[in-house]
Amino acid sequence: MATKTEATVEEKLRALYDLQLIDSRVDEIRNVRGELPLEVEDLEDEVLGLKTRMDKLKTDLETINYEIGAKKNLIDEAKTLIKKYAEQQKNVRNSREFNSLTKEVEFQELEIQLAEKNIKEFKAQIDQKKEVIASTKERLGERESHLKHKKSELNAILAETEKEEKALLKKSEEFQSQIEERLVKAYNRIRNNVKNGLAVVPIERGASGGSFFTIPPQVQVEIASRKKIISDEHSGRILVDPVLAEEEQEKMQKLFSKL
Repeated sequence: MATKTEATVEEKLRALYDLQLIDSRVDEIRNVRGELPLEVEDLEDEVLGLKTRMDKLKTDLETINYEIGAKKNLIDEAKTLIKKYAEQQKNVRNSREFNSLTKEVEFQELEIQLAEKNIKEFKAQIDQKKEVIASTKERLGERESHLKHKKSELNAILAETEKEEKALLKKSEEFQSQIEERLVKAYNRIRNNVKNGLAVVPIERGASGGSFFTIPPQVQVEIASRKKIISDEHSGRILVDPVLAEEEQEKMQKLFSKL
């Protein structure tokens, strides 16, 4: 092949269209994967969030059970004190001592009532937490199953396409190195500015590929002559004639089949 400085306009157009076909094939492969990598990432985040929530709920349960244990101990201590005060009342010397012990008994009885009320509230919290744990566990199982399915789907697609994609990206670099830098920059700029990534398109039915704007016959003749690089005035895309496009498509299909 001629060097960059010696390349004819036709050679430049062929090289640019070949590059476009390679990059479009990479786009196709990535479209097959579609949103799957993002879906997997989102599911992984969701599963992690649910696991963190489960851990927190279990810690909350442990804390509540500890609090219930502490309240039960308090009740046992209060009952022991009540028994002690009742024994002491049998040996009092006057009503003042008796009344004082009675007040201590009443205080401990109130402590028992309060502790029992707290235990009842804690048990209600446990029931509520267990319901949340059950629903979170169910949701986690469902999301983990969905994640496993999506990962399997993604891995299958990656196994099919990763090798080809790497080979195509390498080819893209090779072809870019054979085209003068000015044209590569223009190509990449156009490619980044259009939704479908098509920077070089053939004329189809008198209009640039993917466009409804008709190209004047005189301009079509100029494009077919391959004497200069012509861009579509509406989209900025570089235009090639359909014959050149078909020839390069056949050539690149052979290349793709070997990758």
